[in-house]
Amino acid sequence: MSLITESKDLLPINIGGEMRLGGGDESATLYPATGEVVARLRAPSLADVDEAIARADHAFRTSGWAQRKPHERAAVLYRVASLIRERAEPLAQRQRLDNGKPINETRALVASAAATFQFFASACETLEETITPSRGDFMTMSVYEPMGVVAAITPWNSPIASEAQKVAPALAAGNAVVIKPAEATPLMALELAAICEEAGVPKGLISVLPGRGSVIGDAITKHPLVKRVSFTGGTSTGKHIAHIAADKMMPVSLELGGKSATMVLDDADLDHAVNGVLYGIFSSSGESCIAGSRLFVARKLYNEFLQRLSVRAAALRVGDPADERTQMGPLITAKHRESIERYVELGRSEGASVRTGGARPQGELYARGNYYMPTILEGVKNTDQICQQEIFGPVLVAMPFDNEEDLIAQANDSVYALAAGIWTRDYKRAWRIGRAVQAGTVWINTYKQFSISTPFGGWRDSGLGREKGRLGILQYMEQKSLYWGLNEQPLAWAN
Repeated sequence: MSLITESKDLLPINIGGEMRLGGGDESATLYPATGEVVARLRAPSLADVDEAIARADHAFRTSGWAQRKPHERAAVLYRVASLIRERAEPLAQRQRLDNGKPINETRALVASAAATFQFFASACETLEETITPSRGDFMTMSVYEPMGVVAAITPWNSPIASEAQKVAPALAAGNAVVIKPAEATPLMALELAAICEEAGVPKGLISVLPGRGSVIGDAITKHPLVKRVSFTGGTSTGKHIAHIAADKMMPVSLELGGKSATMVLDDADLDHAVNGVLYGIFSSSGESCIAGSRLFVARKLYNEFLQRLSVRAAALRVGDPADERTQMGPLITAKHRESIERYVELGRSEGASVRTGGARPQGELYARGNYYMPTILEGVKNTDQICQQEIFGPVLVAMPFDNEEDLIAQANDSVYALAAGIWTRDYKRAWRIGRAVQAGTVWINTYKQFSISTPFGGWRDSGLGREKGRLGILQYMEQKSLYWGLNEQPLAWAN
């Protein structure tokens, strides 16, 4: 019996606070585990995009949201967090259908979204402006103002959590927000926008415009009323957005791709390291920008570690996302799975051998879904394409290293610099290597753990700017300096 009741009704989208059908092309969102239709909708037309942004600008200027006291905006964001928690299970189930992640993972993402709104509510009501040191007969102040209409362009791998990381600080700062969710996963952004309006965010301040990035995302980014874009996604798209932003003199935040190195030193706790490496690459089916996809192991440990790792990888439970025991669900689309398969074949052509995986799982359960086995490749060099290009799937490349100098050189030999992991019992080595490795985030004796209170972002082709952290709200504000004259006599120059 199907988990999904297919509906022929088209799902309305949020255009400037009005729920209606878009004027663009019709599309269907598919459950990655079975290929069944979850929802059908029409993307917005370009006229819809213009209307949504104009309405957002009008709401920003007339709703009074930007003029509310910080604690008043915070009260609404606290209510958003509360509503997400009240509806956590149906939201988690909805997200499971939206992108095929295992239910335990979608529950964690929903909880993360609630925590993000709570955190930025607190950041909003405690954000301090500054009286700066006097340098003359005047008092100086530094204050912050909202920008206006900002755009949040989000990926398909972590809906609702990714949207919350952009929408919460943008609203806290007093802005209007246009959300462009990934074409494959529009449902959670629509749910979140409805919750925000129910909590008290003025109508029109949020729009949700799903559709193709090259059409809808481009139109949003180029629109003259959009004052900032926060984008999470592929590096090539991020660079395209950066070019548009340069022409507009518009600030951007870009959280892009990764080919993160995880490093097992010769004194590592192997139980911790094996579990951490498995989680770092194979959770979320490897569809994660921070996935620890390049593994470097001290040569004297390499054979033992790879043996243990391969046995454990082969035993991971790949299956139905609705099953509480499932550790790896399907990939997002059949097309994306084909891309993973091409990468594995590329690795083989470069001389790699498959230690485990490297194929689709067999059996009736997997026949209609986009499943792929956890895969470990070895016999590779860090300069191989398979070690340099982001795969965005459950594929790990493993290499031995000989010394710290060799390790750091290889870890840093990548256009990406998003994350890294270090496994060692020696805190001095951890500090030394952690500071030498070029990455926005370095985990030590853990991996893929996050805190909304800690800034996140990458270097080089992994992006620009930072999200999260108490000062993340300032990404969505303009800084202004005020000078108050205290001189008793008129300025002397004009005498």
